[in-house]
Amino acid sequence: MSTVKETVEVDVPVHTAYNQWTQFEDFPNFMEGVEEITQLDDRHNHWTTKIGGVRREFDTEIIDQLPDERVTWRTTSGDVGQKGTVRFQRVDDTHTRVELVMDVEPSGAVEKAADLLGTIDRRVKGDMKRFKRYIEERGAESGAWRGRIKPGDASGPA
Repeated sequence: MSTVKETVEVDVPVHTAYNQWTQFEDFPNFMEGVEEITQLDDRHNHWTTKIGGVRREFDTEIIDQLPDERVTWRTTSGDVGQKGTVRFQRVDDTHTRVELVMDVEPSGAVEKAADLLGTIDRRVKGDMKRFKRYIEERGAESGAWRGRIKPGDASGPA
C-alpha cells in the first residue's frame, strides 16, 4: 500500500472549501480519471474511474466527517482499495489549508507500475491543484452537506 500526501492553500474561507469537498458528484470537475461519482446516501458513494485506459468501479463509505475539519473514507467493495482523510485548516478568514492523505492499494499490473513510477502521487498533486483552481474560480461552493458522521456510527445499507 502506498501513502500519498498533498497540501494546498486555497483562497476561500474554510466553510467554502469544506462545503465544496462534500459535493462528491462534482469531483470529476477536478479529479483526473474520475468519470462519475454517484452519491448513494449521506455515507456511501459509487465511483467510476478510467485511468491509463483501465476502467474501475468501486464503492466508498464515509467513516468520519466533521464540518469544516475533516472527511475520512474507505473503499468497501469493487476494484480499488484505498482509504484517506482530507483535513481543512483555517489560515485566516479568506484562506484555508487543505491536506489530503490517502493510502492506495494498486490492484492490477497497470496500477502497480503507475505506483512504482510515481504516477499516483503526481495525479493526486494535480487533483489538489485543480481543486484549488476549481473552488477559487467559482468563489463559492456548488452545494454543502454539513452533517456529522462519527466513527462507529451504524453505516446502514450501501
